[in-house]
Amino acid sequence: MQKIPTNIHHLFWDINIETFEPHDYPRYTISRVLEFGDEAATRWLKEVFSESEIKSVLRADNRLSPRSANFWAIMFGIPLNEIAALKSNEGSAV
Repeated sequence: MQKIPTNIHHLFWDINIETFEPHDYPRYTISRVLEFGDEAATRWLKEVFSESEIKSVLRADNRLSPRSANFWAIMFGIPLNEIAALKSNEGSAV
């Protein structure tokens, strides 16, 4: 069982951290770290999940804020039009 490191427990305020298995909920785990995590949390994320898993979440999950979605699209080299969170905001006023 993969445990979430103590230094990033605060990112998962709404779950029972003692029984949570990140691989059982990859979209939730990845999106939570991408939205609220710092450098240490991101390092952990990349150790636990593959780059393709992370990219898949970016393409499928629209829970990220536009700011975070844009940042991670650039960091992972994904065209902005492929990022789910940015697609849901198309046509809205900036």
